Amino acid sequence: MSAEFDKPHILQRILPMFRGFDPLLLLCIAWLAGIGLLAMYSAGYDHGTRFVDHARNMLLAAGILFVVAQIPPQRLMMVAVPLYTVGVLLLLAVLLFGITKKGATRWVNVGVVIQPSEIMKIAAPLMLAWWFHRRESVLHALDFVIAFALLALPVALILKQPDLGTSLLVLAAGLAVIFFAGLPWKLVVPPAVLAAVGITWLIWNEPWLCQDGMSWYFLHDYQRTRVCTLLDPMRDPLGKGFHIIQGMIAIGSGGIWGKGFMAGTQTHLEFIPERTTDFIFAAYSEEFGLLGNLMLILGFLLLVWRGLAIAAKAQSLFGRLMAGAVAMIFFTYAFVNMGMVSGILPVVGVPLPFISYGGTAMVTLGLALGVLMSIARYQRLAMAEPKHTL
Repeated sequence: MSAEFDKPHILQRILPMFRGFDPLLLLCIAWLAGIGLLAMYSAGYDHGTRFVDHARNMLLAAGILFVVAQIPPQRLMMVAVPLYTVGVLLLLAVLLFGITKKGATRWVNVGVVIQPSEIMKIAAPLMLAWWFHRRESVLHALDFVIAFALLALPVALILKQPDLGTSLLVLAAGLAVIFFAGLPWKLVVPPAVLAAVGITWLIWNEPWLCQDGMSWYFLHDYQRTRVCTLLDPMRDPLGKGFHIIQGMIAIGSGGIWGKGFMAGTQTHLEFIPERTTDFIFAAYSEEFGLLGNLMLILGFLLLVWRGLAIAAKAQSLFGRLMAGAVAMIFFTYAFVNMGMVSGILPVVGVPLPFISYGGTAMVTLGLALGVLMSIARYQRLAMAEPKHTL
């Protein structure tokens, strides 16, 4: 038979699927994934199959990234409303008949046990990006009010569980979309100033506010305890303050160069609680020191920078808003986790992307990166198309 009828080789069919992938974004992902595997091998070597499971979760996230990157942004926009609606309904299901673990009701059984709040990390910014894209030509102040309402609903339902960490992540992702959509600075500055004044007042009045028996009507007792523990970890050094104190000791003991791979005493003598999940940054800092931290922070900064660069060049408002939101999601994750481990933010249970153990969080990050890669890929493919002129 003629060669023209020969079936294409499998590589000839697969390679075009990678056409248009952003190489700098892939480099940032590979950089952070490599650090994550290195940190997990040391922190989780005596935690059963943690390292193997972490590597498997990364491969699953990479598969999700690859699949989502094949979907044009216009089609991703079509799933915004259904995904948001399903996410809110699942959050209501959690409120009505959710599963309670360790005092928090965050899960629901729909054949399998899932945590719907994880869906909203992507569904909320996706919905807001769809809304502003739809209203682009007739954008008014009322559209921002509706956007705040769309964001407030899932955030309030997540706070009700209660889950302060996830609610902050959903709120940050949504606010990023609203800000990038053109929220006037005059509406941004006053809340920022009020927040700064409130934090200053809280620090000044900490001895009075944190005394035993004092109630904060706007926060749960455990949330009040976390804030007070942040302001003074030595208030309960063997209890609530233990996490922060041991995290700071591990970070400080790493020095400039670190104690060396697999040589962290705070880590391997099990002084660091949750050393493979929320507090893995402390274990990593102890073994790789300031130099290793700079490499990790640089990886996150490059990832955020690349996300914002993709947003600036996106061909549609939806693409710009989603790319900007994904970049800010990673910034918020990294900033909050490193901040709480090093003692400058309250402990809120936020994982460190690529580094912390956790299947659901890794899948969510893979989905977010897939959306970002889709926007970058179809932008690059559009630019590569030949221009036909008469």
